[in-house]
Amino acid sequence: MAATRAERERIVIGSADTLSWFHPADDPNVGYGFCSTCGSSLFWRDSEESSTWSICAGTLDQPTGLSTEIIYFASEAGDYHRLDPRIVQLATE
Repeated sequence: MAATRAERERIVIGSADTLSWFHPADDPNVGYGFCSTCGSSLFWRDSEESSTWSICAGTLDQPTGLSTEIIYFASEAGDYHRLDPRIVQLATE
């Protein structure tokens, strides 16, 4: 997943009618925002009071101005991924 984050008050949601939240049983403070129509992942937050949300980069209108800064779980990347050796890569711990 490619993601970025922003202050909640700066996030503009085109239609909140289809925004739904999933809260896992093992950590009900965490929230995963998704489209209730198509199921696409949209957001992640660590609590309802969080001032910043993580945003799935694929949901943003272009040009985004984003660039990859770090690759997590690089050691588990599929053979179809071409990881840029100039970007910091973290293996699975």
